[in-house]
Amino acid sequence: MSCGNSDVNSTNLEEPVGADAVAENWIPLFNGKDLEGWDIKIAGKDVNDNFQNTFVWEDDMLRIKYDEYDEFEDLFGHIYYKIPYSYYKLRFDYRFTGEQTPGGSSWNVRNSGVMLHSQSAASNEYGQHFPVSVELQLLGGLNDGKPRTTANVCTPGTTVMMGDTLNNRHCISSSSETYDGDQWVHAEAVVLGGEAMHFLIEGDTVLSFQNPQLGGGNAKQLRKWGLGKAADKWIARDGEILTKGYIALQAESHPIDFRNVELLKLPEQ
Repeated sequence: MSCGNSDVNSTNLEEPVGADAVAENWIPLFNGKDLEGWDIKIAGKDVNDNFQNTFVWEDDMLRIKYDEYDEFEDLFGHIYYKIPYSYYKLRFDYRFTGEQTPGGSSWNVRNSGVMLHSQSAASNEYGQHFPVSVELQLLGGLNDGKPRTTANVCTPGTTVMMGDTLNNRHCISSSSETYDGDQWVHAEAVVLGGEAMHFLIEGDTVLSFQNPQLGGGNAKQLRKWGLGKAADKWIARDGEILTKGYIALQAESHPIDFRNVELLKLPEQ
């Protein structure tokens, strides 16, 4: 989602904890055949209306495609895994492909994400653009020589602690490299309930933060993202620590592929 003038994370990056003590029993989140086990919600469409075949299982990957679109028309979409999790490690590969769909905003060029600790597909309002969640934002370089980091954190209706300080910026940049072109990039998230999250790119920790929570000023932006009555309910929960939620992959106007999406459950601490 939108990442305006993000500030670079100045917190000392910690090595992810907890995974080494767990047997490597990775769970594939796609069955290798179709989208069974996932729910789709596109703004302005009913749950599981896969409008214009936005989400497609093809060539052993999830492909987010806009081949059947004439214009994007703010049809922000997400596909949600059926089971919520709290303590886990998520890994996947992604790549941006092709050109942005006509009508997409300039900030959505080579822009997508994975929503963590998200609300469910069914709990979204009809016209809601983004679920209340913590986003592992994915950005591709623009081949202009300028840095454009990936595995940033964005916070639709939420906020996070950086060190001992609540950081209310909507998007906070990681320390990753810039990835131009259509290359595959390997990403991971270590999610430790309401304690902390760590984002990794190509095996390196590029962003860490603590105490993901509702509110912090970002909830007030929910109305501009298509929420109505539910916005007040989220705002009233300001400061509530997010300890679990759903995983959702984002469709934000630029085609993107995901493969090898796997989850390793971690022991709750």
